[in-house]
Amino acid sequence: MSRFVRRVPDGDDRERLICADCGHVAYENPKIVVGSVVAEDDTVLLCRRAIEPRPGFWTLPAGFLEMGETVKEGARREAWEEARARIALDGVLAVYSIARIGQVQVIFRARFDEPGFEAGPESLEVRRFAWDEIPWDEIAFPSVRWALKAWRNGAAGGAVALNPPEDRRGVRPLPGGAAS
Repeated sequence: MSRFVRRVPDGDDRERLICADCGHVAYENPKIVVGSVVAEDDTVLLCRRAIEPRPGFWTLPAGFLEMGETVKEGARREAWEEARARIALDGVLAVYSIARIGQVQVIFRARFDEPGFEAGPESLEVRRFAWDEIPWDEIAFPSVRWALKAWRNGAAGGAVALNPPEDRRGVRPLPGGAAS
């Protein structure tokens, strides 16, 4: 079995995992999360999580992009898996860089393409919330709050929302990484 060591490869500027036997560099890159704010009649679709992390908390239909998928295909798949919802995407709402956990999140504006939704295998329940009904104290992740606020603040005009300025933890590089 190969043994990997951490060192800076020739021609690079940061430590990488390198096979001590053959010199293969095992690049570690951020994971891509895709999802959507599905809106209808001034309500948004939220899913109560049935799985880790944060089971029992509310989130957008979102999850990790799979190999071979486009970001649009992934967002539509996640809406189906979590909410059994068929959706149409209306453009990118937000792109969030969550450096501390190695994620890039691409969140779309969306609407129902077909009527109906129900809890999928990753959700305890799903429902539409008007803005003043959203259970803010039970939201699973900060980026869900950001995306909901971007939707509410009219990012539908075509502007793409980025991490809010107050998110100092989300944009700070991991220890040992290059400064941005």
